[in-house]
Amino acid sequence: MLVRLLYASRAVDASPEAIESILAQSREYNPANGITGVLCYGSGIFLQCIEGGRAAVNDLYGHILRDARHRDVTLLHYEEILERRFGGWSMGQVNISKSNHTQLLKYSEGLELDPYALSGKVSLALLEDLAATAAVCGRV
Repeated sequence: MLVRLLYASRAVDASPEAIESILAQSREYNPANGITGVLCYGSGIFLQCIEGGRAAVNDLYGHILRDARHRDVTLLHYEEILERRFGGWSMGQVNISKSNHTQLLKYSEGLELDPYALSGKVSLALLEDLAATAAVCGRV
């Protein structure tokens, strides 16, 4: 059974090196465990969607909850799915500062990424929009 999980967290270290470390680790771990998804970051906040088998996704989320690189981890959305929306990415990345800011205004009150102020469905719609407009890199 496939599931989709969407969460937000605050970066303990939002340096480019720290972000790249998280992405590199994801791109190594995820394919071996049947996980795909997208990580969006900006203003020290992560918004991540992970998709895959229920046990694998749940295990990964448990690891993220314990990961010292994240704080204020908040589950935004969890659902059983028929198919993946981000199946082409072992872990795509979106740097929100490099995207079209009108996309953020379409879904939120301001120009900064704040998934804590959005519903899970709205956050997922934002990620889908970013993916559809080719603002995601790291396609596998």
